Amino acid sequence: MNPRSAIGQPAAQLEVIAQAHARSRDFGLHQHEAPDFHPLRHNLLLDLVDRNQSLYSHALPVMETLHAQIVDTQSMVLLTDSNGVILHSLGDSDFVEKARRVALCAGVSWAEADRGTNAIGTALADAQPTVVHGGEHFLHANRILTCSCAPIVDPYGRTIGALDVSGDTRGDTRGFHKHTLALVRMSAQIIENHLFANQFADALRVRFHARAEFIGTLFEGLAAFAPDGRFLSANRSALFQLGRSLAVLDRQPFDVLFGTPFAALVQQAERAPSECMTLTLPSGVRVVARAECRARPAFVAAPTARRDARDLAQSAGGRAATDAADTRSGAHPASFATLDTGDAKMAAVLRRVEKIGERDIPLLVLGKTGTGKEWLARAFHHESPRRAAPFVAVNCASLPETLIEAELFGYEDGAFTGARKRGSVGKILQADGGTLFLDEIGDMPLAQQVRLMRVLQERSIVPLGGTRAIPVDVRIICATHRNLREMIDAGTFREDLYYRINGLVVTLPALCERTDLATLVQSMLDARRREDSRTPARVSADVLALFAQCRWPGNLRQLSNVLRTASIMADGADAIGIEHLPEDFLDEHAAARSKADEEPSVDIDDKHAFRTQHGSPFRATPRPLQRMTEWQAALIEQTLARHGGNISAASRELGLARNTVYRYLRMRGAH
Repeated sequence: MNPRSAIGQPAAQLEVIAQAHARSRDFGLHQHEAPDFHPLRHNLLLDLVDRNQSLYSHALPVMETLHAQIVDTQSMVLLTDSNGVILHSLGDSDFVEKARRVALCAGVSWAEADRGTNAIGTALADAQPTVVHGGEHFLHANRILTCSCAPIVDPYGRTIGALDVSGDTRGDTRGFHKHTLALVRMSAQIIENHLFANQFADALRVRFHARAEFIGTLFEGLAAFAPDGRFLSANRSALFQLGRSLAVLDRQPFDVLFGTPFAALVQQAERAPSECMTLTLPSGVRVVARAECRARPAFVAAPTARRDARDLAQSAGGRAATDAADTRSGAHPASFATLDTGDAKMAAVLRRVEKIGERDIPLLVLGKTGTGKEWLARAFHHESPRRAAPFVAVNCASLPETLIEAELFGYEDGAFTGARKRGSVGKILQADGGTLFLDEIGDMPLAQQVRLMRVLQERSIVPLGGTRAIPVDVRIICATHRNLREMIDAGTFREDLYYRINGLVVTLPALCERTDLATLVQSMLDARRREDSRTPARVSADVLALFAQCRWPGNLRQLSNVLRTASIMADGADAIGIEHLPEDFLDEHAAARSKADEEPSVDIDDKHAFRTQHGSPFRATPRPLQRMTEWQAALIEQTLARHGGNISAASRELGLARNTVYRYLRMRGAH
């Protein structure tokens, strides 16, 4: 390996290349040889493509999109089968001829046994995305290339091919750039998701992620289930979030994986396929999820459209964070008036922010997750003189570190392999004349903090790969739930940037600290009713009393999600009752109340009196301020009786873990 290629390379990459070179020698290859290559005859190549038709048909449009990103960069896009034989290629005409000289063309095998260490063969051998640059290739003849490759797996986790971008390194090292591999990996993931959707077109599919804004992006988890709730498969993101392999998941029922009965998911897909619900993974992590399926008697009576995959241009940038899921229903506030719902702390924040509206002073919004930081930023922009110009929101935590620089600052034509022709305007320039909202600024990498600091100082920006400074006029609003002063002390946030962004600092109150809960609830319901007339007009007094007792760790986002799910469960009722609230929310509240021990334990022996006074929990709601554990006790008792004391059957119907039912029985025995 050329010693120069090792400079600055991480140890892991050096180890990958060293092992690949060892395999190449074991195959009997010699570095200086120029082995003959004989592409498959045309009819044999057509047969091979036919055998890989599903991969080929789903990959072709993605390859075309990827090629549009790298046009005029002396490079090409290649698709191979599982053995490394090139099925199809797209490239710049002046580079295609150079590529043919080293056998980089359709019908040629680039497995390590044939071509030595190279991105295609090594990625397939290691089953991992791989970059092989210049002198890292085993054969000297291939050292004119820089290549980035990612394996492609089918919906059952089997490697079926690879996607590669190869470019010319001679006289230009631009091709060796981490952005290229990120683009290739995302393109491979698009293909995998297309294959997944096609394979399970008639299954019930669950899209989920811990962050609501990632639903509908490449980062979401996908899981498919049969009509009887049997697990079928899951994509890479889902496996990562669930923390289980496909082999293990194949033996897990839906309620164990997502903490709710499968029937509830089917009901969600049937009644409101575009709405989200909250599920709980085996790890205890709560995720936002959306269920969808095509029209089938086993599931739903009306068809639902499948979402097309995002195009590569959008995917490569993550998402410039737009409205979160809790504001998609139309409840998104756009002015100070809509945010001022009667809470004194919130009113004080609005008065302070309003005073700097006419002045170009940065705003830093602090607050816990879900307190409405982006709502405030949008309202501030709406009330400012910049209201007619763009409002551009960027979630610094959602952008991959390898792409955040290009997304924020843009790049020039040819800045790296994978760069679009004519370059790309970054988010900062998109906001020129308007407002740039940097959410989760505390998650911005240090290197980008330095560049952002320079932009704020000089009021100009130099795109990646460029030399000319472009003037930019933006108002900066930053937000974070982190303690930036502690991060400064820890060396993870720049002090000079901190003093640039905190012209005015305001802290949004947590929901449990606010006094306008009833108004917020009604406002959210009213907004939902404008979207869906079946949404209940109000919540019952019991529900409002229960809400007043909650800690609301997820704040406004959690409240919105609870109301969304409860509205669906209420199914056109005039008011949302306790029986309509999500079970995980009730469990969470009961556990918090039990831990706090704010009230005496419920006397379970009085359960018969409770039933006499209140009836079934599904027919009448408990009296105001009554502990939820009492309501749950009655429900557990009824379910156990209906199943003859069978704890497993009762647990499945209730959607509770068996340990929860056992814990109740122990409590009952103690009394």
